[in-house]
Amino acid sequence: MLKRRMLTLLVVLSLVGVGAFGQAKAQDPIKVRLQLQWVAQSQFAGYYAAVAKGYYAEEGLEVTILEGAVDIVPQQVVASGGAEFGIAWVPKVLSSREGGADLVNIAQIFQRSGTLQVSFVDAGIEGVADLKGKKVGTWGFGNEHEVFAALRAAGIDPDKADDVTIVNQSFDMSQLLNGEVDAAQAMTYNEYAQVLEQVNPETGKLYQPEELSVIDYNDVGTAMLQDHIFALGSYLAENEETAVKFIRASIRGWVFCRDNFEECVDIVLENGPTLGKGHMTWQLNEINKLIWPSSAGIGVMDEALWAQTVKVALEGKVITKEPENAYRTDLVTKALEGLMKDMPDLDLKGEKYEPQTVEVTPGGE
Repeated sequence: MLKRRMLTLLVVLSLVGVGAFGQAKAQDPIKVRLQLQWVAQSQFAGYYAAVAKGYYAEEGLEVTILEGAVDIVPQQVVASGGAEFGIAWVPKVLSSREGGADLVNIAQIFQRSGTLQVSFVDAGIEGVADLKGKKVGTWGFGNEHEVFAALRAAGIDPDKADDVTIVNQSFDMSQLLNGEVDAAQAMTYNEYAQVLEQVNPETGKLYQPEELSVIDYNDVGTAMLQDHIFALGSYLAENEETAVKFIRASIRGWVFCRDNFEECVDIVLENGPTLGKGHMTWQLNEINKLIWPSSAGIGVMDEALWAQTVKVALEGKVITKEPENAYRTDLVTKALEGLMKDMPDLDLKGEKYEPQTVEVTPGGE
């Protein structure tokens, strides 16, 4: 009888042990990796904020953010299993997708393009048509499509030297400052500020916005959608719930960076101290402008801008046919609906968003 009781006790203890172990395993965070397209900077502030504020952890995720570099292509990293999620511009992912990578856009974070063409006022370039016969800088590597589409729309063939001289531009504004190009490609949140952070040798003061002429490709009509979250279709087929959780936390990160501007800049600097506080402050302000307001909710695809992006991509031979099933909205919709239910005070559209007033600092320090 005693032996039978001992056996029963052992069985019970064994079952309790299995249950406790199983519970512990169920509570282990799901590990995922996010591949950025460049180094840590305010362009990716929302993701760093989501880590720092514990939003990913609250969703049961342990997120490792992988910084980018010149030789790192997020599409290749995700396609090869090196990361579960990636950030990249839409036309680049469309090109990779047509090349065989089953990459799917699951949240369109940036609602508008940040690409500009910048020249000095004395160059006399007030619109795209004025680029005819000029030296026009572009970065290449898939960043040139908005520029070339605008040139073609103005009757300027970027492949004809008689029409325009296309110059391979470094990822800074030195060629504009040195007079090697008449107009340089720039992002609102980076290279444009790099000019304003420099001293004009003629005045001894920082360059002023009124000394520059700016072509905004959103106004021209050739802007293409840029930063978005993507993943492999095969990964999503088995991990939809994880993807929704990742989007939920990422969205909360971007909302935090809109509503807690200074603290968000500090979070970025803690993760990427390479660039100065002044530059990162400017950058976050410009990044927020690309996201807010989001009339349908942050991350929801603007179908008109998607169609424009595809049209420019087809005309520029980035892709050869209309992409099918290249984006899905059900996951971001589920994320937004969940946030509205769980956190009804969270503003997911930013309709009353107002940019900060940011002072330009010498050298972006």
